[in-house]
Amino acid sequence: MNHSQKTIQLGRKSGQRRALLATMAVSLVRDEKIQTTEAKAKVLRPLVERLVTLAKKGDVSTRRVLISRVGVTATKKLMSTLAKKYETRNGGYLRITKLNDRKNDGAKLAQIEFV
Repeated sequence: MNHSQKTIQLGRKSGQRRALLATMAVSLVRDEKIQTTEAKAKVLRPLVERLVTLAKKGDVSTRRVLISRVGVTATKKLMSTLAKKYETRNGGYLRITKLNDRKNDGAKLAQIEFV
């Protein structure tokens, strides 16, 4: 039995999973909406919501943390546009919408987007 498994593994080792989520977070911040599998969207949502909450602080130390996690261009967009857009909101920045199953392998798809 797998007791107390906190992280969803997504069929990957920890380094691969971290890299996948980082690139998906950058794509989501850049495009403000992406289409992916339902499991990946559910794992990505709390990660990106924490990044937006950090960006709302707006000081130098949080900027450095954001740069280390998602890079310079995503950090600029997080701090300039998204943080100002959600400054009065206390959370719930993302919406997950379920889509039809993928045709070739039947995977459950979802669209994750900023509200």
